[in-house]
Amino acid sequence: MGSGGVVLLILLGALGWALIGVLGRVAGWRAGRPAKVDWLAGLLALPRRYLVNVHEVVARDRYASTMHVMAAGGLVLALLLLVLVHGFGIASPWLAWPLLLACGLTLLGAERVLRRRTDRPPRLSGGRWNRFGWAIGGFALGLAWFTLPAAGVMADPGLFHPASLVFAALLAWSAFELADGLAHGPMRHALAGALNLVAHPRAQRFSADRPVAAIHPIDLDAPKLGVETPQDFTWNRLVMADACVACGRCEEQCPAFAAGQPLDPKFVIRAVAMAQAADHVDDRHYAGRRWPGLEGRVGEGGAARPLVADGGLIPPAALWACTTCRACVEACPMMIEHVDAIIDLRRFQTLELGAVPGKAPAALAELAASDNIHGRAAARRMDAFVDLDLPLLREVKSTDLLLWLGDGAFDPRGQCAIRAFVQVARHAGLELAVLGEEELDTGDLARRLGDEAQFQRLAEANIATLARYRFRRIVTTDPHVLNSLRNDYPAMGGHYEVVHHTAVLLELALAGRLQFQPSDGQGAFTYHDPCYLGRWNGEFEAPRRLLDLLGEGRVEMARHGKTARCCGGGGGAPLTDIPGPRRIPDMRMADAKATGADTVVVACPNCAVMLDGVTGDYPAVAEVAELVLARLAVPAERVVA
Repeated sequence: MGSGGVVLLILLGALGWALIGVLGRVAGWRAGRPAKVDWLAGLLALPRRYLVNVHEVVARDRYASTMHVMAAGGLVLALLLLVLVHGFGIASPWLAWPLLLACGLTLLGAERVLRRRTDRPPRLSGGRWNRFGWAIGGFALGLAWFTLPAAGVMADPGLFHPASLVFAALLAWSAFELADGLAHGPMRHALAGALNLVAHPRAQRFSADRPVAAIHPIDLDAPKLGVETPQDFTWNRLVMADACVACGRCEEQCPAFAAGQPLDPKFVIRAVAMAQAADHVDDRHYAGRRWPGLEGRVGEGGAARPLVADGGLIPPAALWACTTCRACVEACPMMIEHVDAIIDLRRFQTLELGAVPGKAPAALAELAASDNIHGRAAARRMDAFVDLDLPLLREVKSTDLLLWLGDGAFDPRGQCAIRAFVQVARHAGLELAVLGEEELDTGDLARRLGDEAQFQRLAEANIATLARYRFRRIVTTDPHVLNSLRNDYPAMGGHYEVVHHTAVLLELALAGRLQFQPSDGQGAFTYHDPCYLGRWNGEFEAPRRLLDLLGEGRVEMARHGKTARCCGGGGGAPLTDIPGPRRIPDMRMADAKATGADTVVVACPNCAVMLDGVTGDYPAVAEVAELVLARLAVPAERVVA
């Protein structure tokens, strides 16, 4: 048998083995719930999604990016040329030499893979991933040997030549290792990853100017609410779980994981992937880091078994430690939506089991009774702003800016930010009004805690109220309100232009309607990005540009912008209160202290409360609007209406 025949035989055998395994994975995906997919649009967009969206994230780690281009690019090119040279028997040097070069590129990539594995960062999973570089390199070496005759480098030695037998064995092992990996190992991400990009549950995220992060609503009349088992996910979300490359970038960015709380976003996704195609599986062979604080725990699950349980693959505490900050999503090179999966799992725990921990049940009960989590009467929302004499929209009927007060109306720290914004807005001549007691909680917290029924009730009520009035834009000092109204309400029928108060203040400053006093040289400050303003809504620049206009020295924390560390106040985490050896806000204030800044500036009432609550020798905490008010070139007493 000649060289071409050997390669073809091995390749066909490996493809057959891969097909058997892949059919098993497909059966697991098909067990998920139906999902509507625009296949044509997804297929047409695949090259851009892979070459632009995926590689933009991969390129953040330059070593991994180069490694991926060499190993994956070389392997794909080699496979394409292999079909021509050994499949169709076109033994032309014009094809054989490029095939040899592709094998060489693959070998360089394999060397980088093995070097990374030799000094493996803790975030990377081990197990079969440690054999991946050897399999790629072995495939390239074996293929190169059997391609040399076609390139005219040597005569075909035949299969029974000692060297041919060695390289045939190497090629066979590596080909079957890679083929088996399509269903049960590292190569699974190649197939599932491409399919995930085509059938992504949130396809619009690839083309939008800013993040598209709306949480999908559920049918409250469905027989089961939320996700209990892997089969309760839609099939394309099961594909998404299989696309995980176990790189651990999500785990590296997760604030709960860093705090030692029992959450690892990679483990959550791997648990879904492990269980979806098996009747019974346990996580003893999971090759990554374990749940923090629960390293000795053994979880069991299956395609039709609960994912979240004391003895399940995902411990309940992991679910409730999540701050929904989307740091994991932003860091994922395979475009996996970890937070969506966690919220779907929370929905079942909340709506079907009533298993919400800590103080969260009491907050949800207050929300049900009084339409806000503080349990305050609606008429008390304006108590802190009586002296401002804010116009009520029900009296004026229309306004340019509708100011949405949010939970900050009931919190002293939030009240200060709202008052400062109102005073600055009036100084600039802006027309604004409020809903007053007609304003209800947006339902943000309820949705993040899995109480979809409360969210939809509140959203429908607020949308009905807003339909009675005319306004151009809604402005708020609370990024959580911004996110609900801008991203979550459209699915409920509410479509509004919603802006953050820092964006409005920047507009006024750039238009010359705000003049600032010269800097008093009180020291540098650093800006903390709120997760729901930054990663959820893509607003990173407005607060920074506004602060720069004030003239103070601004320094960035090591983790800022898209990689900013959460304050710990999102997703209901302060209410579920999952313990850990460290506190997230303490870590964030340590980040701020490391800059040498005197002040950490916030643009979210939740961030203000969380960071202000950190005691010790740390920078002072100030809100953007308060700084702007203090620096206006007009005495503050003349600003108040």
